[in-house]
Amino acid sequence: MFLRNFFDKIKPNFSEGGRFAKLSSTFEAFESFAFTPNTVTGGRVGASYKGCHIRDAVDLKRTIITVVIALLPALLFGMWNIGHQTAMAYGLDWTFLYKWWFGFLRMLPIIVVSYVVGLGIEFLFAEIRHEQVSEGFIGTGLIISMIVPVTVPLWQLALAVAFAVVIGKEVFGGSGYNFLNPALVARAFLFFSYPSHMSGDNVWIAQPFHFAGDAVTGATPLALLTEGSSLNSHFSVLNMLVGTIPGSIGETSVVAILLGALLLLVTGIASWRIMLSVILGGGLMGLLFNAIGTNEYMQLPFYYHYLMGGFMFGCVFMATDPVTAAQTNAGKWIYGFLIGAFAVMLRVLNPAYPEGMMLAILLMNCFAPLIDHCVVAANIRKRKARWHLEVSK
Repeated sequence: MFLRNFFDKIKPNFSEGGRFAKLSSTFEAFESFAFTPNTVTGGRVGASYKGCHIRDAVDLKRTIITVVIALLPALLFGMWNIGHQTAMAYGLDWTFLYKWWFGFLRMLPIIVVSYVVGLGIEFLFAEIRHEQVSEGFIGTGLIISMIVPVTVPLWQLALAVAFAVVIGKEVFGGSGYNFLNPALVARAFLFFSYPSHMSGDNVWIAQPFHFAGDAVTGATPLALLTEGSSLNSHFSVLNMLVGTIPGSIGETSVVAILLGALLLLVTGIASWRIMLSVILGGGLMGLLFNAIGTNEYMQLPFYYHYLMGGFMFGCVFMATDPVTAAQTNAGKWIYGFLIGAFAVMLRVLNPAYPEGMMLAILLMNCFAPLIDHCVVAANIRKRKARWHLEVSK
């Protein structure tokens, strides 16, 4: 009640004619974050209603919060793994809790920069357009923080977030109108603008505080394969499954990611068709390369691709983005299958882009509307043919 009374007391200042009326969208964003909006659907007009309405407790805010909760297992493990990789690389005898605390302190500035820059731009555009602030960046901001290396310079991250929000989202009209996944736009910006800070061996291991020596390197499984090194001599299947390997903050633990996937599937937030088809596409492409087998990378067991890099994270949290993915059921199967297939293809055939999942999802984001168009057009043709057949009888 104290919080409700506080909002009611200052609300006139942000309403029309108030001292801060120009910040009405900002006030509405904080109020709707704390409380469910009290707006309702319109009433009767004459003898009829203004269209049909479905009342549901699940709104966009609850959807995004569910995604954030699903991200927590991978986030918490990622924090611990930052400390774990640092302790192993520098030969430090850290406890479990200290590893997590070290990772938390290294992760916190990344999260803060992502949210401050991204939400700041979203608030600015909302005020200029006199629109409500969308809750979508609450999930996007956290995802961006989890798909970058722990050593990413904060100023580069700020530029990437600004580019993703402005160029990847707001120029198209804001949330719901963008055709590219904003989190992947940020990562692509970093990858192509500052490749030395997004690839190589020394970007995955955080230095201990007050350490003045040279950085210690730590190669990821994908980096080892592109260099032609043996993967089994460095990492076991269990290491890659649990996530005790170098990599982007939230992408290493398949177990933690699958826990989040379970929540998204049970709540119906994410599409199981997309997740399953991504896995099928990646597996079949991996089997095809196994059949060719002209080099060690092609001979790699197909299921290794699920355990390396950002394959599973992209499958669960980014390929299923309801705004940029295909909308039809048949289209979701095609969309997801091609993402999985292209991700493995890019990894194996183009060593310059070891993390093929990012480019595969962005590519299929561009083709998602075309896929849906073809599916709908095919359905119309089938219905017309069926109608003509019934008429002819």
